[in-house]
Amino acid sequence: MNKSELVKALAEKAEITQKDAAKALDALVETVQQALAKGDKVQIIGFGSFEVRDRKERKVISPATGQEIKVPATKVPAFKPGKSLKEAVAAEKKAAPKAAAKKKTAKKK
Repeated sequence: MNKSELVKALAEKAEITQKDAAKALDALVETVQQALAKGDKVQIIGFGSFEVRDRKERKVISPATGQEIKVPATKVPAFKPGKSLKEAVAAEKKAAPKAAAKKKTAKKK
């Protein structure tokens, strides 16, 4: 799902215009970005948490030259899914093989 599809789905679920849904999505993304930039954690109960994690300095090998390169320490955004999101995804994975099996048996007939 890309951004325009997400906006359309949000508009339908919330029964608002796509323009308003796009504004709300943009505001959410901007707010999360600003909070993470300040080092804050953004937690949405049932969905998950966005946070900033420190990545240590490390050495990597350049595939182009084969030389060892030092990658400096940095901060990276991270997302940790909440329990409800994990359960929803797990339920979808369990349902998907059954649906695929039904399609296979339907084709054989």
